[in-house]
Amino acid sequence: MEPRTLPLLLPLLLVVLVWPLAVQPAPPTCYSRMLTLSREIMADFQSLQASEPEDSCVRYLPPLYLDIHNYCVLAKLRDFVASPQCWKMAEVDTLKDKVRKLYTIMNSFCRRDLVFLTDDCSALEYPIPESTAPPGWQS
Repeated sequence: MEPRTLPLLLPLLLVVLVWPLAVQPAPPTCYSRMLTLSREIMADFQSLQASEPEDSCVRYLPPLYLDIHNYCVLAKLRDFVASPQCWKMAEVDTLKDKVRKLYTIMNSFCRRDLVFLTDDCSALEYPIPESTAPPGWQS
């Protein structure tokens, strides 16, 4: 290699080494973690309901429609975890662990990052629209 090509290759080498670090996504925020986990929980719950027979204990679980912007969601999460149905069912135990984790994140770690837009408890009894972002929020 010629000595005068080394200065030309040095910036290229630097770009190749630094580029993977520059394109790493930002770490999740408290808000994005809560939103992602609430969507995971609802999808898991719907999947569980669809896969279990009608006479299963799953049908006796409280409905689980989550909106992290509704203050009543905290009580909803507590009620779901405390429900005595399906204690020995692994899929329900896993779901309850996720619900417990979301409650802990919302009530402890991310308490200051969360904005409640409503306290309409009856709204959590029915499915919510696909988007759970506040009005005007760009995701």
